[in-house]
Amino acid sequence: MKTLCHYISEYMGMLVLAAALLALAFPSVLQQVPTTFINYLLGVVMFGMGLTLNLKDFKIVFSRPKDVIVGCLAQFTIMPLLAWGLANVFQLDEALALGVVLVGCCPGGTSSNVITYLAKGDLALSVGMTGVSTLLAPLLTPLLTWALAGKSVDVDVAGMLLSILWVVILPIVVGLTVKGLWPKFTEKAVDYLPAISSMAIVMIVAIVIGANAHKLLAGGLVIVIVVMLHNICGLSLGYLIGRLLGLSEPKKRAISIEVGMQNSGLASSLAALHFAAYPLATIPGAIFSVWHNFSGAMVARLYTFKTK
Repeated sequence: MKTLCHYISEYMGMLVLAAALLALAFPSVLQQVPTTFINYLLGVVMFGMGLTLNLKDFKIVFSRPKDVIVGCLAQFTIMPLLAWGLANVFQLDEALALGVVLVGCCPGGTSSNVITYLAKGDLALSVGMTGVSTLLAPLLTPLLTWALAGKSVDVDVAGMLLSILWVVILPIVVGLTVKGLWPKFTEKAVDYLPAISSMAIVMIVAIVIGANAHKLLAGGLVIVIVVMLHNICGLSLGYLIGRLLGLSEPKKRAISIEVGMQNSGLASSLAALHFAAYPLATIPGAIFSVWHNFSGAMVARLYTFKTK
């Protein structure tokens, strides 16, 4: 079973791509699943994150506050502004533009920690940035979305804040609590958590794409290009920020990956929950989930090649 779980987490990118293609080919099967189910799946991912976190992971916030502040500032400025800029340059309709902005305003994704480890980056900084950006998300994600997209659509800031608290923060707190109360159980479960989280992400992507398959097929090329540029520019600018500040190579890699890889599952979940009138808003998050796993793997190989 452990071997199977290892392969599931190792080849998550391939599984996400396969799920996306199957959802496009057989959308009617997945259209029976309500999109609100995404919230529960995302909660599973966040609960798993809570089980794997240690309070000592947040010591970096106090021991190296400059690094974390630089990383989080880059996270919540570069990606939102890139999203807004790309949506305007490509003149996306308001639903797709909203989805792109939502992705840009979300915190870092949990898979960024794995990619940072593979890229021989500063793992402690990566984990610290993911944790801090996630804790800041209930406030910053709704406010940034309102600031960048509020003129074209009605953004329920308070509702989004509560959603992130319930879907992201609460499962993490429960995970940390379970780990503290039952450490032996958690120790055994850790071997299976990456695979469970990976399958939850695969299902999120499949549900979102299945629900909007016909619309994606009708005009999906432009949004795929926008999502790819968003991610690639985020990775590149994150690295450039580290370079301009004279940070070490491992720190530059960690910031690059943290900035470029978003919690796109959260973006799709928020879009489905709060912007039902704009169903295409869920698409950018789904495409981002597929793409950033591939780009992350490629970036990790590039960085490790530079190390040799």
